Amino acid sequence: MAAPMMEHNKHSNIDLSPLNRTDSSKSESSLEDGNFTDDVVKLVQKEIGGDLKSLKKVSGLLEQLTLENKQLEEQVLTESSSVPLRVSAALSAAEESRVKLEALQEKERLLSNTLQQHLQGAQVWADSIGQVLGQLDTLERHMKYLQCLARIEELSDSIQQYLMTNSVWDAVSAIDRMASLDMGLRESGCSHLQAFLRETLRFWHKILKDKLASDFEEVLTQFHWPFISPPTQTLSPPANLQELNSQLELLVSQLLSLQTTDDLISEKKETPARPGQSQTPPLSLPIQIMLLPLIKRFRYHFTGNRQTNNLSKPEWYLTQVLIWMGNSSNFMDEKIQPILDRAGANVNARVELCRGLLTLAQEKLGHDAPRLLYDDALFCHLVDEVLQFEKELRSTHSYPRAYPGVLYILLEETVFQKWLSVERKMAVEKVDAMLSAEGAWSSQYKDITDMDELKAPDCAETFMTLLLVITERYRSLPCPRAQLSFLALQKELVDDFRIRLTQVMKEESRQPLSPRYCAILNAANYISTVLSDWGDNVFFLQLQQAAVSVGEEILGSLGATEMGRLASLEGSLFEALLALLERLRGDMLGRLLDAVMRDVKEKAQPYCKDRWISLPSQSDQATMSLSSSACPMMLCLRDHLLQLQQMLCLPLFQMFWQGLAERLDSFIYEDLILYNHFNEGGAAQLQYDMTRNLFPLFGHYCKRPENFFKHVKEACIILTLKVGPALLLCDVLKQSEEDEGILNHQQPSPESALNELGIYKLAPSDVQILLNLRSAWLNQC
Repeated sequence: MAAPMMEHNKHSNIDLSPLNRTDSSKSESSLEDGNFTDDVVKLVQKEIGGDLKSLKKVSGLLEQLTLENKQLEEQVLTESSSVPLRVSAALSAAEESRVKLEALQEKERLLSNTLQQHLQGAQVWADSIGQVLGQLDTLERHMKYLQCLARIEELSDSIQQYLMTNSVWDAVSAIDRMASLDMGLRESGCSHLQAFLRETLRFWHKILKDKLASDFEEVLTQFHWPFISPPTQTLSPPANLQELNSQLELLVSQLLSLQTTDDLISEKKETPARPGQSQTPPLSLPIQIMLLPLIKRFRYHFTGNRQTNNLSKPEWYLTQVLIWMGNSSNFMDEKIQPILDRAGANVNARVELCRGLLTLAQEKLGHDAPRLLYDDALFCHLVDEVLQFEKELRSTHSYPRAYPGVLYILLEETVFQKWLSVERKMAVEKVDAMLSAEGAWSSQYKDITDMDELKAPDCAETFMTLLLVITERYRSLPCPRAQLSFLALQKELVDDFRIRLTQVMKEESRQPLSPRYCAILNAANYISTVLSDWGDNVFFLQLQQAAVSVGEEILGSLGATEMGRLASLEGSLFEALLALLERLRGDMLGRLLDAVMRDVKEKAQPYCKDRWISLPSQSDQATMSLSSSACPMMLCLRDHLLQLQQMLCLPLFQMFWQGLAERLDSFIYEDLILYNHFNEGGAAQLQYDMTRNLFPLFGHYCKRPENFFKHVKEACIILTLKVGPALLLCDVLKQSEEDEGILNHQQPSPESALNELGIYKLAPSDVQILLNLRSAWLNQC
């Protein structure tokens, strides 16, 4: 049984294996066939498997599958029979919708035809009604035109009647109504009606204005107006003062009521605002009338062929305007201003009068300035007088800065460029003169200690005064661009003066210890100090902010970094100039130090070559004294310090002696100490010379001069160290070299050992060199 069983299993495996194999070509061509085969194989393996006893299930499986197949066929037939019915129903619905749509389209065509016929019939009526409406509109416009004419005639008759009965306020009211009608017709196309109304308004306004002006001038005459000379207390007040005051108030109020009409018929508009200025309204009518006699006098004296009309004397008419302002101020404040306040007019009487008088000066300057462009002397005189006039106008007469003065005359392009060129020319000429003057390099305050801290030579102080004067001249200009143009000129002048200083310095560089050389150095320092102070000045800080927005056009191209520094107020407008001056100052100080050090080194040669290894010990001397070979060096140092203290300003002298101390420290350490060997007496003598003689020379200028000689001070400590501590220190330094790279917490570091001795500047290797410079028995260190 075993063999047949095995055979059966073999056949069984052979029979099932084809089910597990699929034809590769068919699998590639049809994915569904491959899936079907897999399903069959899975079904057979599940129901039958590899057991022969399970073959009896094949008939039942076949019947079941046959039944399921039959059921599926019946479902397919049922579904196939129901699809045509639904398609047929959909087609029927579509046909029904098409029929309804055609019916609706037919109705739409019928309605459209009917509507078109109706519109054609109504168009005749519409055309007829349009003609009637057009006729009505024409009639309405004609009626309104006639109504306007009737209104104008009515107002004109009313004004005439009021004037005949001396009802001034009623006449003013009627004129105001006529002015309102004029403004209402501005948008109208009735040009003839507008012209007629404007002429009528101008006619009655002139009559009423002339009447009021005549009465007003008569009253003003009673008050002695205009005040050509300063009013005096000797003039007795009019007998009918109270009545005159009442008439004055009445006339001013009535004239103010005519202000709107006057502005309308005169087409007066607000003066266009200039850069940095606000718009200014027209002058009030009472002030205009008060100005008439002053205008007449001004034109009489300062126009035509009068001797007072002199191009070389602009101060004549400018002063006259200021005098009239001053003479009239009390009358305007005491008489006119209260009336304006009670009338509700937001007007300052004194400022209004100043505005009117200022117009005369502006017209005169605008006429004269272009005629002086080719005469530098007269042009400069004009500029000076205009600046002085503006200053007095703003200060003495409190003229508001919101209103333009006369400076804008100087800001006209041709006049302004001429002003800049003249300022540059005059400044250069003055610089030439001050540098060639006899006392150019001496200080005018040299004999006054309290006033001569910076020891600035006369040429430098005069130059900065010149720059300050230029600043004061353009400070009040209302235009930041103009101010920046002058600032650029100042920077150009400073740079030119720096170049001149450099040229003179090179001529004097062979004698850097001469008073003139020191004066040049003081001049550079003085200019730098003043410019630094200006950089923190409010006026220049405001200019700095203006330079951020418009400065590139005036000051040239500014880099992004420089622009950022200016905007954040970290830098200043004079930063580039200060850097150049600092470079000049540093170069000159270096030359000065080189000259002094050459002299000192020459005098120090015997001292450096002294026999320091064979000097007697301190115990063998009764008292210590300065080495005789050091006396020339010390005297040289003392003389130079005293001389330069007198010639240099304090900040420069501070820099000088500190630089000298630094160089002396290096020189003595390198050329004297490291160059020699020292016994105990030599080390003690060196320490005495340094601590009791050299250091005290600098003790006049600071409390602890030894801090500026750290190499020398610490070298003296090492050289004068007792034998025991010196040997111990030598062992520590040797041990540190041997243990280099090995961390040893028990052994003190050489730095800490040196710090305990007061050695902070010298390195351990330097200390070893110094220890080896002691007596010969320490050479083993």
